[in-house]
Amino acid sequence: MTSDDDVVTLEDIEKAREVVMKSPLNVRKTPLLKNMTSYFPELDPSINLHLKLESLQTTGSFKIRGVANQMANLPQEVKSGKRKLITMSAGNYGKAFAYTLDKLNLSGLCLMPLTAPSSRVALIKSLGVSVEQCPTSELTSEVNRYVQKENFIYYHSFDDARLIAGYGSVAMEILEDDVRPDVVVVCCGGGGLVSGIAAAIKLSGLRDCRIYAVEPEGSRTMYESFQKGEPVTMAVNSVATGLSPPYAGKLTYQCCRRYVEDVILVSDNEILKCMSRLFDIGLVAEPSGCAALAAILNNKIPDVAGKRVVAVVTGSNVTLSEMSSYIQ
Repeated sequence: MTSDDDVVTLEDIEKAREVVMKSPLNVRKTPLLKNMTSYFPELDPSINLHLKLESLQTTGSFKIRGVANQMANLPQEVKSGKRKLITMSAGNYGKAFAYTLDKLNLSGLCLMPLTAPSSRVALIKSLGVSVEQCPTSELTSEVNRYVQKENFIYYHSFDDARLIAGYGSVAMEILEDDVRPDVVVVCCGGGGLVSGIAAAIKLSGLRDCRIYAVEPEGSRTMYESFQKGEPVTMAVNSVATGLSPPYAGKLTYQCCRRYVEDVILVSDNEILKCMSRLFDIGLVAEPSGCAALAAILNNKIPDVAGKRVVAVVTGSNVTLSEMSSYIQ
């Protein structure tokens, strides 16, 4: 059942799934590793843990799913080169944005915070997209300047219904893999991914499934938005730079309030320890990709004993030198 204030409908998600999987961007159906509890002895053995590895997705994160749907019908003035696209991103959306424009032989601009990893800045530039870095607090004003004075078209990196619908395809794959989850735990930055997954699961009829968003303690915009009852803007700082936008989106907040059980916080130390634990069992994940599992490993998700629990590992965009600095 849907209502007029739904950000996305089940039909939107199903259509987006078709668009995403038929796109020329090589979007993959990613593995769902089942029955993973024994790899983490600290867990209650009655938990049936599954890991959805968006870390193995094209461009190294889930972002390409949303971008494939967001850019499926570009304005003609963009296709012709008369106008350019602009976005702002700490890395993973920017990488998917640049990858897509490169495939379409188009140029664009990505504004990145000064805290963005240098490896991601270099990678986005290598794909032909220009990069400008500035303090996080100035990103929005810079975007507005380019839109107003230089006629760029802004594509939001998380607060966009087309992105949310595209990210819903992750949940559809989980359900198609014969897993009827009791609990799904998702990393949350701007909230696009958890919004899409939560909407897809709830609208597919799993009304009793609990979906949790997980944020870093130092970048708790959705958590504070839940506390205040409206999207907030705040200073952020975390090793998980991909989970650190300075504000919660209006659409993602609306979707999360409707479908997400709660927002859980994890420390940077818990994130990095989880990253190390994944590495120990042969899985590479960036800090931003580890928050959901970190919450589970640190017993922050309530009532999971005897439950089917899915954690989404969202990205693997981390260099060897970064890994060595994070994992001691």
